Amino acid sequence: MKNLSLPIRFGIVTSAVLMAYFLILALMGKHTNVFYSLFNGIITGLGIYETIKYTKLRMGKGFDYGKGFMAGITTGFVATLLFTIFFAFYATELDSSFLDRLSDVWAKDYNNFQGIVFFTVAIMGFATTLVLTLSFMQLFKTSNNPKK
Repeated sequence: MKNLSLPIRFGIVTSAVLMAYFLILALMGKHTNVFYSLFNGIITGLGIYETIKYTKLRMGKGFDYGKGFMAGITTGFVATLLFTIFFAFYATELDSSFLDRLSDVWAKDYNNFQGIVFFTVAIMGFATTLVLTLSFMQLFKTSNNPKK
């Protein structure tokens, strides 16, 4: 668990930033425009990048690809899980008309739109986490090529 404390903390902070960004969009009335959610990838990416960077600094020579990958995946999954729970709470309890407004814009023909939205939020977060972690690990992995 000691090795996961840093990624879990970064995941919690990343999810808090995602929630704050969503609430700011809600205050401006822009939260039904899904194109603003592209910035969620940047927020998640910064959280994953910083986690891998600090994990490498903390572990020094003991850092390897697997440990960095696990740190990035853990951060992104924690952030995505917490944000999805927040999103579901917001959409069902805080602003119960949110999903209706969203469905008026994007999907008028779906019977279970609410479930589709929550599933999509989670899948987008998990996919972003996987892609960004694999990308960032290319920056942080140690080379097997001898230096000349």
